[in-house]
Amino acid sequence: MSIENSKSKIGHRQRLRERFLNSGLQGFHDYEVIELLLTLGTPRSDCKQAAKDALKKFGSLNAVLEADPKELHEIDGIGPNNVFGLKLSQTVARRYLADRVIGQDIVTSSDEVLDYLKHNLRDKKQEIFSVIYLNGRNEIIGMEELFHGSLTTSAVYPREVVKKVLKQNAAALIFVHNHPSGNLNPSEEDIKITKKLKDAVATIDVKVHDHLIIAGNNYYSFADNNII
Repeated sequence: MSIENSKSKIGHRQRLRERFLNSGLQGFHDYEVIELLLTLGTPRSDCKQAAKDALKKFGSLNAVLEADPKELHEIDGIGPNNVFGLKLSQTVARRYLADRVIGQDIVTSSDEVLDYLKHNLRDKKQEIFSVIYLNGRNEIIGMEELFHGSLTTSAVYPREVVKKVLKQNAAALIFVHNHPSGNLNPSEEDIKITKKLKDAVATIDVKVHDHLIIAGNNYYSFADNNII
């Protein structure tokens, strides 16, 4: 590599960082965001082409951040240190979004809750069933993933849910799960599981306010559709 090329690449990375520090991600292309994150792992390497290849392979910024590390390693120019930068940023973003809503009223912070849920679930390749715990003032006291994989009544254990609810000392719940297929409509199994869990927690005087399905950037509310 010539000295001129090396200086040019260093200058390019520095300009990216200065743009971010001055204006955040405003005006950044998705591949430039990925490139910036990749440079966290290899600050002296040219990551522009690797970023473009990753975006082409996975289709979106979100999909790159959610990608399996083994699949990311298949891209020329992306190694373990680069993957670390990608995964760290994704995890920090989730923690930040979650921390913003803990202690907040579920009604007044509904937009922030949906932002967190979409960010956390929209690109998952398997179904994840989570619960939002509320106190008697409808303030969020915790959020937790309970089950992974295709949801069936045989895979959901009401006794375990009741134990979790008692541990959190929750007064009410909101169930959440994702549909990787992108289909927003609840399945018969989704409806059965909701009723099964609602009946179970009713025995300890805990209410279920809603069950949300996340599909991409959209959501479906059982409560809004009068099926809870």
